[in-house]
Order: sequence, then C-alpha cells, then structure tokens
Amino acid sequence: MAITNGRNLAELASLINSDGKISAEAFSAELTASIDPTMYDSASDVPFEDAVKGTQVFVPSEGLLIKLTDSDWYSIDGSTGAAAAPTSTQAQGSVSGYTSGGYAPPTVVNTIDKFPFAADGNATDVGDLTQARQGPAGQSSTTSGYTSGGHAPPQVNTIDKFPFASDGNASDVGDLTVSRWTAMGQSSEVSGYTSGGRFGIPINPIDKFSFASDANATDVGDTLVAVSEGSGSSSTSHGYIAGGDVSPGRINTIQKFPFATDANATDVGDLTTVRNNHAGQSSATNGYVSGGAIGNPTFEITIDKFPFASDTNATNVGDLAQARWQAAGQSSTASGYTSGGYAVPTVNTIDKFPFAADGNATDVGDLTQSRQSPAGQQV
Repeated sequence: MAITNGRNLAELASLINSDGKISAEAFSAELTASIDPTMYDSASDVPFEDAVKGTQVFVPSEGLLIKLTDSDWYSIDGSTGAAAAPTSTQAQGSVSGYTSGGYAPPTVVNTIDKFPFAADGNATDVGDLTQARQGPAGQSSTTSGYTSGGHAPPQVNTIDKFPFASDGNASDVGDLTVSRWTAMGQSSEVSGYTSGGRFGIPINPIDKFSFASDANATDVGDTLVAVSEGSGSSSTSHGYIAGGDVSPGRINTIQKFPFATDANATDVGDLTTVRNNHAGQSSATNGYVSGGAIGNPTFEITIDKFPFASDTNATNVGDLAQARWQAAGQSSTASGYTSGGYAVPTVNTIDKFPFAADGNATDVGDLTQSRQSPAGQQV
C-alpha cells in the first residue's frame, strides 16, 4: 500500500539525514513493506506538481522518491540526495515576463512591456518592435525574446528579436516561410516555432528558426488541420497547439509535434471546451490554456490544464480574474500569467495562477497600455 498515514510519514521524516538523504539501511522491515511506488522512466515524466503528501515514485536514475510534506520530496537510496520538483524548462522564466506588440484601439502598437516574476507589479515599457503589429506569435530563448509574424496591416513574415539582458528595441533577424498572423508560438532549447496562423484563411505550416544564429525559418511540418487563433505551449520535447479557429468554427483539439525531428502534429487530446483566441502557458509538467472565446462575443474565463507526460484530455483547474480573449501568455517556474486581452473593452490586466496547485488567477499588475492580440515571452 502507499504510505499515506501520519505515523509512517513522521517515521520516514525522522530518518532524513542533514544532507537531505534517507539511508537505505535506515528502513525497518515494516516501512519497507509499506512502500508501493509508481514507476516512471525519467524524472521529467513525474507529475511532481500534482502529487499529494505521501506520494511515492521510483525513477531508475533517482531511486525511490517520496513526498513527505506538502512541498518537499526526498530520495531514499542514500546516493541521489534530496529530490525536488523538476527544474525549469526552456519554456519557463525566473526573472520577467514580456508582452510585445498588439492592438490598443484604435492603434496597432510596437510596445515591448516587461513585468517582474519575483514580486507582483506593473509592467514597464522597455523597447519597441521593428514594426507595430497585432496577432504575432511569441518565442523565447535563454537570452532573447522573439516576435514572429503578425498583422501590421497587412500580414507580415518578420521575425523580430529583442534582448533579455538589457532593455532595448528589437531587430529584424529573419522571415517566416509565409506571412501570417494569429499563429501559435513554441520554443525548444535551440529553436523557435511558429505554427499555423491566418493568411486570409487558416493555414497549416509549422515553421522553425534557429536561436543560435539569425536566419529565415524553414517549413518542418504541418498542423493536423489548418488552424489559427489557438495557443502554444512547450514541454522539453514537444510543441503543443491547443484549440483555435478552423474557419468556419472553433475546435478543442490538442495537437503535439516533436522537437527532436521535423514532423507533422498529431491529435493527443481535447480541451474542456471549443475555444479560440486564448493564451497558452507551460509548467515543467503541464500545458495550460486560459481565457479565449467560446462564441461571439461569449468570452471564456476558465483555465484548462493538460499533462505533457501522457496524451490525454485537459481538465478545468481554475478561472481568470476576468473573462477575456486575445490575451498573451507567459510562464515563470511557479506560475502562469495572462496579460492584456479584450473583455469589452480592451484591458491592461496581468493575471497570475499557480502551477503547484489548481486554483484561480489573481490580478497582480497592469501593462503600460490596454491592448489585445499581443505576443508573450519570458526569461
């Protein structure tokens, strides 16, 4: 049976050494007999954030891991040390979120805003894109934010890059294979992806461009169906496209494509509702979808979550502070952010919701201007 009673948890806790390890020799026969872990191939597959106190997992490279408190994991093989939640991925930041471009009625803007992750606060204007546009896709490397495509008007194929290390304007570093807007953005460790989008009608190319050097994008695959106005999320190994508009109609499909090889996207699950123009976020273990529209003008308030470790449907895990669509999504190591959007009228709200536990978002700050259809980045 799993260790779920307080006596066993307390006894295990008492065996933790000063170095955060539990010696295998310290186990009594009774405690050993009560261990029944779930097996995982790698630590990246473990649903650390969703686990409750007493959860046990076994990972060959880590040994036996047990969650002894509401937040702390421990290793029980005497060699791997304390086990913590997964480290941040390339799709998360620890310093700041960025919101770039968008539509601030009646004007399309080029503003790059930055807001802090460490403390709740308002955004500051830290630079400009090379051209004002709405509906671009956002990508992030460890050193730069990227804003690809958009509608200036007309639709553009520009890939802009701006620095994280210092506040400054963006530069034009390449072109997408097709001009488009309302596309979905994803980021691997080495490349940015711009998937789907609209060029008059929804289109299906998945473009990839390098973070290491400034260059044009290449077409490396197709979305399952031609789709625009969905959201993008990223695990360490795959890019995700959730929902969107297929003209006519919205879909709830969650698509996935690999980073390791160039390939088409596949259908891996469904959102809880059909929706479009929503924001996407990424924790180390889950993709999130916040807001959007389920009708016109019926705006969505819910936050959906779907796992990276297995292909399955999303669940509804909370609500935004206000229902809205056409917002940008950002991700820290601890929280998902939804910035801006249209809620009749356009708003400047920055919402934050936790990754560690399912819950509602709270209003934690404001953008420098109310706007809809911007892109999101993070570092």
